[in-house]
Amino acid sequence: MKKFAKDFLWGASSSAFQIEGAWNEAGKGESIADFNSFKHSTEQADTKIASDFYHHYREDIKLMKELGLNVYRFSISWSRIIPDGDGEVNPDGINFYNQVIDCLLENGITPFVTLYHFDLPYALVLKYNGWQDRACVAAFRRYAQICFNAFGDRVKNWQVINEQNLMIRVDERMNMDHVPVKDRERIRAQMDYHMFLANAYAVNDCHAIIPNSQVGPAVSATMTYPISSKPEDVWAAKMNDNFKTNYALEMYCFGRYPGYYLENLSKLDILPDFEAGDQALLEEAKPDFIAVNYYRTLAARYFPADDKHPLGSRKHDVDFDLAGYFKIEQNPNLKSTEYGAQIDPLGLRMVLNEYYHQFRLPLIITENGLGTGDHLSADGKIHDQYRIAYLRDHIAACYDAIQDGVELVGYCPWSVMDLLSSHQGFKKRYGFIYVNRTDDNLKDMQRIPKDSFYWYQNVIKNNGLTD
Repeated sequence: MKKFAKDFLWGASSSAFQIEGAWNEAGKGESIADFNSFKHSTEQADTKIASDFYHHYREDIKLMKELGLNVYRFSISWSRIIPDGDGEVNPDGINFYNQVIDCLLENGITPFVTLYHFDLPYALVLKYNGWQDRACVAAFRRYAQICFNAFGDRVKNWQVINEQNLMIRVDERMNMDHVPVKDRERIRAQMDYHMFLANAYAVNDCHAIIPNSQVGPAVSATMTYPISSKPEDVWAAKMNDNFKTNYALEMYCFGRYPGYYLENLSKLDILPDFEAGDQALLEEAKPDFIAVNYYRTLAARYFPADDKHPLGSRKHDVDFDLAGYFKIEQNPNLKSTEYGAQIDPLGLRMVLNEYYHQFRLPLIITENGLGTGDHLSADGKIHDQYRIAYLRDHIAACYDAIQDGVELVGYCPWSVMDLLSSHQGFKKRYGFIYVNRTDDNLKDMQRIPKDSFYWYQNVIKNNGLTD
């Protein structure tokens, strides 16, 4: 028996652009997530319908109640609240999220809201090139304040930006795929810095506007093993974690770039523009928790810089190699999903220990799950024992981390139902609830609980693992 604390939060997660659909209904503006999805509409599903949560939310929340969730982590679409990002507020957008929040509360589910999950209003891309311009910081601050004032009487738990440390690496998500390569890293550094400022404003404003609020960042967790016991490979593995996650956590928690990161920006001559007052703002903004999104681990070896690979030059995006520091390798000791993510529950235990012991803040897992193809059986059910095995092992790792002394307060796997995967549409499914559609056929959009739904329902009922 692996039972958790009585007040442990058992939940599940989603994001607006991946689940809602209704991409232009009731005054909603286009987001960069919409724009990018439409570029791939002939290859996979896009955001126009997605899982159609917008029209099914009451039915879907009823299923969440049946599942037993006591918390639901979801995001608000900035362009549904402010269609052009920094102009008039859309009352229909406010009304929609009021209805969702009220419906959750009526069903005994605590709303846990993310303000920004990869879906910058596209009007701000056209106006400012998004986060490259400091005006986007002011626009985000205003948007966050509008949400705090509209929903803060009922929503006390907030994430500001989902996976900034991952999003900043993906050129398409940052509207940088058109930027000349020679300018890309300088612009990336400036965008990243502006998002840190936006986070700081939102943290401070949340605390000021909403009594008893809890607010924090959500990071894409990185745990990297050295490919060998050579000291330079051990260092390379650590630097991969530092450059992809830890630098962001240090900025969120302490308000400063760590030395290794600042030194690299300086050597490459891509330091962002700082303004008077920024440092005080960043240091003042203190998160109440750290949200952890964890899927896999990586392995790395030392990658020396040379004439062909100058210091700081990158190859790839999400799992980039960085000359002078690290090169990502396949770990031969782990099995992978069909989409290449190496499955490693012990890595989750180590991530939780590392983050807690370094930052001493409560942790909550807001994404963790297995993305793979699911199929309706002849009996009309989805027998996803592979997902059950994945979740069981990762929940056990959570339990072990708590026994290690980690203050882990909740577990919200990805995702509550099948939704639009950014790169694989509806071929790659994560949900407890099957959505009966394919990329090119909407079918009847029926919601069908999978075997994992009933398994997780039992985990929640027993407040932990019983086998």
